[in-house]
Amino acid sequence: MASTEHARSYEQLEYDTPLYRTAIAQFDQAVPYAQVDDGIAERLRHPERSIIVACPIKLDDGRRVVLPGYRVQHSSVLGPTKGGVRFDPEVTLGECAALAVWMTWKCALLRLPYGGAKGGVRCEPRAMSRGELERLTRRFTSELLPFIGPQEDIPAPDMATNEQTMAWMMDTYSMQRGHAVPEIVTGKPIAVGGSVFRHEATGAGVVMIVARACERMGWKLAEQRCVVQGFGNVGGIAAQELVDRGATVVAVSDVSGGVYDPDGLDIPTLSAFAIEHGSLEAWQTGTRITNEELLELECDILVLAAREDQVRADNASRLNCRLVAEGANGPTSLEADEILRERGIPILPDILTNAGGVTVSYFEWVQDLGRLFWGRDEIRAKLAEKLNDAFDRVWEISHERGIPMRTAALVGGIRDVSSALEARGLYP
Repeated sequence: MASTEHARSYEQLEYDTPLYRTAIAQFDQAVPYAQVDDGIAERLRHPERSIIVACPIKLDDGRRVVLPGYRVQHSSVLGPTKGGVRFDPEVTLGECAALAVWMTWKCALLRLPYGGAKGGVRCEPRAMSRGELERLTRRFTSELLPFIGPQEDIPAPDMATNEQTMAWMMDTYSMQRGHAVPEIVTGKPIAVGGSVFRHEATGAGVVMIVARACERMGWKLAEQRCVVQGFGNVGGIAAQELVDRGATVVAVSDVSGGVYDPDGLDIPTLSAFAIEHGSLEAWQTGTRITNEELLELECDILVLAAREDQVRADNASRLNCRLVAEGANGPTSLEADEILRERGIPILPDILTNAGGVTVSYFEWVQDLGRLFWGRDEIRAKLAEKLNDAFDRVWEISHERGIPMRTAALVGGIRDVSSALEARGLYP
């Protein structure tokens, strides 16, 4: 039998990345409060399955390249695994493992019958044509066929993937099965079984959690000045939702940098511009700022909706906000967590705050399985009910145990997964 020391050396060898170390360190911080069996805790440190595939594709110029692809399935104890697929030059096995771990806690916290997964292909999607992206998506899906399925592992869109990517994945899987299988993926177009409100779900969910936090802290959301890092699917929707609730968004940013106006930005016009031009680079009004400068602007609520590792030990002391809301996965480092805690700046953690996407993905999966679809208002109401329930449980754990919201959210998720593992036992 391998010792814990040997097991962890394997883990470090295979998954060792800064993001994975963060995920496991957060887990280790929360486990003592979750009060779970040591054996079960050790089991949850390791993904159940990790897949590395080679994806050969033909480029438009006739060249053939082979791109590495990954899929990590962390835990299936509560049901099929669920998680996004990203196309990015920095995709690694360790990154996918970390995101899969967080997805497990997220699904358990929201009381969804899923475990966590994540996957992707290491590539430069912005340099690829539509035809190249389609061929890559179909080849990646084909390589994963033995490991995915509506009751095994259900992909969804993530960084640089979208509804069209999911439609290609669904079609590739369905062609191998001989009939349409819309429930194999979520986040796909409505025409092939997608759900209304799925596109907006993550960003809208961020603001639902922010609104609930404001209620608990005695703030009026309509009086808050907000900064949003990231102006894509999550940040763009979150900015609009904040404005719709009366808040003032004074700055936003994307890959091209940020735009700041102390009097408030015209978010609908900015969104339309970004969609038309692909970024905010050519935007003319307001003050242009860098992403780093944006993080340090004076505001009430800072929404982190870009990518991992944005608030770190070197800049956490310069944040000038009263509340941080994590719309992205892993945007705050462990060191930054501690600095913000000492400064009295609460963090609404990613596994709670950005859970709107996977929740409405669950709704989409259920609708596809039953071939019975719901309306936008019904889905939005169901999402708010799920998120508010999860927030209230996290808030209570945080205040009962005197621990940060992140640790409390992890405790809630870890407890549910651990209870399921204990009930099911160890096979064989």
